[in-house]
Amino acid sequence: MKIVFMGTPDFAVPCLDILVRNGYDVVGVITVPDKPAGRGQQVQQSPVKKYALEHGLRILQPEKLKAPEFIEELKSLNADLQIVVAFRMLPEVVWNMPPLGTYNLHGSLLPNYRGAAPINWALINGEKETGVTSFKLIHEIDAGNVLFAEKVQLTDDTNAGELHDTLMHVGAGLMLKTVKAIEEGKYELKEQLLNTELKHAPKLFKETCKIDWNKDVNSIHNLIRGLSPYPAAWTEGKDSKGNVQSIKVYVSSKELAAHTTNKGQIVSDNNTYLKVACSNGYIYIHELQLAGKKRLKVQDLLRGFKFEEGFSFS
Repeated sequence: MKIVFMGTPDFAVPCLDILVRNGYDVVGVITVPDKPAGRGQQVQQSPVKKYALEHGLRILQPEKLKAPEFIEELKSLNADLQIVVAFRMLPEVVWNMPPLGTYNLHGSLLPNYRGAAPINWALINGEKETGVTSFKLIHEIDAGNVLFAEKVQLTDDTNAGELHDTLMHVGAGLMLKTVKAIEEGKYELKEQLLNTELKHAPKLFKETCKIDWNKDVNSIHNLIRGLSPYPAAWTEGKDSKGNVQSIKVYVSSKELAAHTTNKGQIVSDNNTYLKVACSNGYIYIHELQLAGKKRLKVQDLLRGFKFEEGFSFS
């Protein structure tokens, strides 16, 4: 069985690796073109390309997935099956090409959290479980028939980075199970059940990530961990001189408490702790980053930076 693999980031690499290690014939790897990145604008290769180079796999890096020269090259690979993990949206001429179809791995328990940021939104919404799903691609995004799914339990402090890494490895095992089932012809495709109100996972924007201190402690804590370490929740306020202080918050904990402190106001000894008032308690900030500075534990920050009394975030 000839397989074409499509993917770009670190999340996709274990899926490609598990297929290679189990002896599958990966006849081509499709990933994004190299591009400049970082302060020095050095040309960077995707993690999937780096893996493919190390293992001598054939690599295609089309600028446009509908380009006739790419379509012809893809056809020439004569793949029986295509596997897609963390790649861009495919045109029908691509996903409908192989006789056994094209299968995708998605970082949620479909049909919930269809979209670009399923890992983040599951945590932001305070879910107790999520998982990964393998499904057959159709035109509508993340809507194809499901082959397999595997659940992962979440704690109140699981963050997006931890969940990403967990699903990355659980997903690799699920993808191997998927390919084996297709190879043996022993599988059943199931329609996604849409009889409940679905939760969605749209792309994250800067305003999505801003902390609203009028909300409750659970909502704010979930936003912080759901965006940590990237793109990170953020907040800002002005000191008495009108200087804007912006920070990203990476690690927090919550304190339920009745209080009369203004929402968004900092409470700190400017030495060992920093907490911010919200509607039904306080959010303790444990790791943060001032604009233009390094990420620090709050005790390390407070050794050289002090918030003035009464400072508040808006």
